[in-house]
Order: sequence, then C-alpha cells, then structure tokens
Amino acid sequence: MKVYRHPAPSQWDEILSRPHLDTAQLHDTVAAILSDIRQRGDEAVREYESRFDHAELTTLAVSDAEFAEAETLISDELKDAIRLAHANIAKFHEAQRFEGQQIETQPGVTCWQKSVAIERVGLYIPGGTAPLFSTVLMLATPARIAGCGQIVLCTPPNREGRVHPAILFAARVAGVSHIYKIGGVQAIGALAYGTESVSKVYKIFGPGNQYVMQAKQQVSLGDAAIDMPAGPSEVCVIADASARPDFVAADLLSQAEHGIDSQVLLITNSEQLLADVQQQVAEQLERLPRKEIAAKALDNSVCVLVGSADEAIALSNAYAPEHLILQTQDYEQLAQKVVNAGSVFLGPYACESAGDYASGTNHTLPTHGYATAYSGVNLDSYCRKITFQHLTREGAHTIGLAVAAMAAAEQLDAHKNAMTVRLE
Repeated sequence: MKVYRHPAPSQWDEILSRPHLDTAQLHDTVAAILSDIRQRGDEAVREYESRFDHAELTTLAVSDAEFAEAETLISDELKDAIRLAHANIAKFHEAQRFEGQQIETQPGVTCWQKSVAIERVGLYIPGGTAPLFSTVLMLATPARIAGCGQIVLCTPPNREGRVHPAILFAARVAGVSHIYKIGGVQAIGALAYGTESVSKVYKIFGPGNQYVMQAKQQVSLGDAAIDMPAGPSEVCVIADASARPDFVAADLLSQAEHGIDSQVLLITNSEQLLADVQQQVAEQLERLPRKEIAAKALDNSVCVLVGSADEAIALSNAYAPEHLILQTQDYEQLAQKVVNAGSVFLGPYACESAGDYASGTNHTLPTHGYATAYSGVNLDSYCRKITFQHLTREGAHTIGLAVAAMAAAEQLDAHKNAMTVRLE
C-alpha cells in the first residue's frame, strides 16, 4: 500500500484515483454478443456457455430435482446462517415500505403517490472466484417484499453444468421464481431481450466483472433499466489511535480479497496506528488462501496520514466509498459528517462483513465514486412511484386561470384550451 503523509489538497485527486477501467475496448465485444443473443436466443446462449463457462447445456433452467439435491449438499450450519441472514434482511427492508399521503394542494385539488412493484426483475449472481449466495438474499429478498411478480435469476454453472448448491438454497429461501444456468454478457442479454427459455425483465440487478457491467450499461440505453453503474468493490477505513490495528487490517484485507481490481483506503491521524496496521496487514495476508488476489488489490491501495478527524472525513467524502468504516473514539459525531458513502459501519465491532452477510442492510452498493449520486439497493429499487391527482369543479376554478396563463406564455394553446373549456 502506498503511503501519503499530510498531503496537500492538490494531491487528493492522485490519492483518490481508482484503478483505471478501459471500457472502450470492451464495447464492441460486448455489443456483438448482445446482438447475437437478441437474434438467436437460447441457441446463442448455449454456445456462449460452452465457450466461456465450458458447460455443455441441453436445458438452461435449474430443475426441481437440482433444487432438492442442493438442500442435501450444504450443512445445517450454513442453512441456519442463510435463514438468519434472510430474516434480518427481510426485517430491515420491510421497514422501508412507502406510505403515501393524499395532499390537498388547493381547495378541490388533491394529489398523491402510490408505490407499485416492478412486475418482472432479473438478478445476476456471479460465479467467478466465489459463489455469492449472499447476493441472492440481498437482491431477491427486497424484490419479494416489494411484490415483484416474477423474479428471474441467472448465474453461471460449473463445467458439469451445475449451480452451486448454496446459491440454489438461498434462492429458494428468498423466493426466486426461476433460475437459469447462464453467466456473463449472455445472461444480461437473455434478461434484457428474453429468449425461448428466459422471460424478458424490466430491470436488472447484480454485480459482475467489467464485461457484465459493460453489458448492463449497454442494455440500459433502451431495453432494460439497471440498478446502478458500478466498478470494482472498495472500502475506506477511518481510524484513530483508539482503533485496534488487527481489526483495521482485517477489514482492509476482507475487501482486498474480493478481486485484483478492488481498492482499500486507510485514513488515520496516528502515525503509530499506521505503522501497526501495515505490520498486521503483512502478517494476516500470509494466512489468507486468497493472498495473491489480496496482494494485487493492495497494490491499488493507499494509506493517508492526516492532521485531524475533519480532514479525514473530508477526504472520505471526496472519495465517496462504497463501504466506509469508522473505527474512531468519536464515531457517532463523525458519522454526522458523512455525506458520500454507500454503507457506513460504526465502531470497532461493525466490520464490513456484518453488512455483507447478516446485519440486515443491503450490500449491493454504488462503487467507483457513484455514491455521490446513487443509493445502494433498497425496497424502492424494486418499485415505481405513480402519481395521481383529482380535481373537482371547484379545483378547476381554483387553479384554472393560472394553468391557462402559463400555457399561453409557453405558446401551447391546446394546453390552455384543455383548461378553459372546463372553466367556461
């Protein structure tokens, strides 16, 4: 990890730069696959599964027999953990239900909003270097609570054409409607356009590599909405002299092991803590099975020594991290100053892993600085707000002259006439 000590504000852009993603070279490759999926459907999907996932598939859907078998292949301990996490995620998202109010803006003019679930949603769960069954819970649970009629999940199979049993078990617990053995760009195309097997959806959720992200962005231009733009995962830890170096190092490494393009950022006002954390990172890294991945991620990462807590939080807000961990004595006061972050973890025991799995908050969050403008996935992500209004005769007369005057000023005479014929 590169170390900066008391950097000037002019250095902040350099310090906070993310690993560069050259998506230009991906565009044409992804576009060609998407076009092929649109034209040839299941046939093209199976060919790409053979080429990229090395799986020869006769059918794309997961069968009832495979669901039943999955339950026998995972331990009772993991089943109980998945059920606990699901219960907490459900409890947290249930509390986000929208309660609209009817507002009388003028006598006889009543306006209100109604929250309506998106009818068909698609969830993408990567297979890659780890089976992300926790993401199944994070995406499917709020979709079911929102009332989405069809929840379709795509995930890549292994070489034998099987889906990881924990993914299947989590999907059943969370209420997924259909699961298909499709990964990568071909999965995004199948969800966006529909095929003979896969129903077209209206919105696509879920993480993925740079090809998946590029595919999501391309289909979002006209075929399906997406949850958010995203890049590699990241964490920022703000720690002072009261923090335990082993806790801080563990948090940095838990993020670094996600992938070689992940990034971690430590901001501290303690020179001693900085040194102790560096030592702990080196020691703990050696014990990790995924140490080669984590080590490469650390090459993208930085430690910053600052002069005060205010400078630390200003630097974090400029970075807009996906995850922000506050391991400081005054974490409650510092939390009030957070304006840009996906999810915030307060105090020495709130590790990022808690939110990743079982505290109840959602771990599908904006990355790459998008926390300046985007929220993480929540119940509203699966809903639309439809507005309603009702005017009585009195209401038309209350606002009618204003409507007519504004329409006339914009030279939209038909708009003016729609109101004046009622006034007359």
